[in-house]
Amino acid sequence: MVRRKRKWEEIAEDDPAAGLLNLFDLWMVFAISLLLTMVTYYNLPELVTQRSKVTIIKNPGEKNMEIIRKDGVRIDRYRVTTQKLGGEGEKLGTAYRLKSGEVVYVPEETKAP
Repeated sequence: MVRRKRKWEEIAEDDPAAGLLNLFDLWMVFAISLLLTMVTYYNLPELVTQRSKVTIIKNPGEKNMEIIRKDGVRIDRYRVTTQKLGGEGEKLGTAYRLKSGEVVYVPEETKAP
């Protein structure tokens, strides 16, 4: 009695790249699980939702400080520069640096008309 080969047995023998497809699937699962692990580790599920607003400050008080702001699906990135700006405007508040190195912003009180 002659045994017929099944479809998956023929593919495995004929296609040497069939094993690469399994590796690609494995890496996709690994990448997605890594992304979900990072989001849960930092307790920031807002990063993956579309209607959230998040502001992250990297390296506060340093020369390479960055402010990353997410508003819905738009992400803005601001870097600290040594450029001086000029122009007219109004004072919005005062910033204080604490002994711990933290910066606290105190807005001006607005007067009711």
